[in-house]
Amino acid sequence: MDGAIVALEDIPTDSTVLFRVTDGEDEREAILVTNGDAGDGDGEIDGHSEDGRDGENDGNSADDSRAEPHVTCWLNYCQHLTHIKIDKGSGAPMRDGELVCANHGAYFDTTSGECTYGPCEGAYLTELEVSVSDGTVYLTDDEYAFVGDGPIDDDDDLTSTSNVKM
Repeated sequence: MDGAIVALEDIPTDSTVLFRVTDGEDEREAILVTNGDAGDGDGEIDGHSEDGRDGENDGNSADDSRAEPHVTCWLNYCQHLTHIKIDKGSGAPMRDGELVCANHGAYFDTTSGECTYGPCEGAYLTELEVSVSDGTVYLTDDEYAFVGDGPIDDDDDLTSTSNVKM
């Protein structure tokens, strides 16, 4: 299967995985995050299987004995000022299970991408389609193609530092 991004076990539960995509014209960054607490690797999120059925297998795992945790993917920019990256290259911070834009203090729900607090409250991150198969996360969005790991080298970084005490 084309578009392999990362092994599921390599996605942190307290941060994100950063990678590069292209829409055929521009190269952009995207971030992956597990929805909720992936726990101890038992295929359950918050005590329930991925589809909400307690203790039932959904048939998506390699050994069919447990469900794979669900992951979501978004383009890597805040909805308040869209030139500001959520993940600056070392993993986006998370607080109470939500992504946090360190520049603006905006919180984003890890299931829907909705901003639940901050200057862009009610806005949504731009989602990209991914799937999980045999412990690997794949980019399956027809609009984008996987380019590579890590951040884009960008000397013209416009990240705000007004919130940083010097």
